[in-house]
Amino acid sequence: MRDSVTVTARDPWLDPLLPEIRARAGDRPLLEIGCGDGIDTAVLAAAGCRVIALDQSEAALAEARARTPSAHFHCQDMRAPFPVELGGAGVVVASLSLHYFSWSETTRLVERLRDVLTPGGLLLCRLNSTEDRNHGSVGHPEIERHYYRVAGSPKRFFDRADVERLFASGWQVRTLAEEVIHRYEMPKVVWRIVADAVP
Repeated sequence: MRDSVTVTARDPWLDPLLPEIRARAGDRPLLEIGCGDGIDTAVLAAAGCRVIALDQSEAALAEARARTPSAHFHCQDMRAPFPVELGGAGVVVASLSLHYFSWSETTRLVERLRDVLTPGGLLLCRLNSTEDRNHGSVGHPEIERHYYRVAGSPKRFFDRADVERLFASGWQVRTLAEEVIHRYEMPKVVWRIVADAVP
């Protein structure tokens, strides 16, 4: 479930990080988890990255393929095994895509992202904040703590303690910032995380 199909403004969150993304990716692929219609994919590919992108919506992937023909796309649940051709990734991007699952599934997925990164690999991630009231953090049936059924679909929100716990093992978190973005029709509150994979 997406917050809105309407994108009201370009979302420049990756722009200041592109020089580091290029350097850290090197000649290895960059893995994008939950690419949706490929807005970030296009930015990453234009920066010279070899992008392998996953999403479970074939309709969204059709838009992404049209936007960025040079990227490699896979229609799959992100909990399924990552594409064989990926090998080890230098960079993983997961923007607003890790919020559909139980806590145990979420922690396992983050462990798998760490495992697919080469030593010292870079993770760029955004997560729904519990302050994101415009997009479902209040007024919905609770499945488990901070995990709700929003318009019939499960959706997780994170407070600072959740994020710190999620990245407590195997990560060196360099940036953990709560911010408002304007990618959708209504402002959205997210956590932005920049982290290095550590042994």
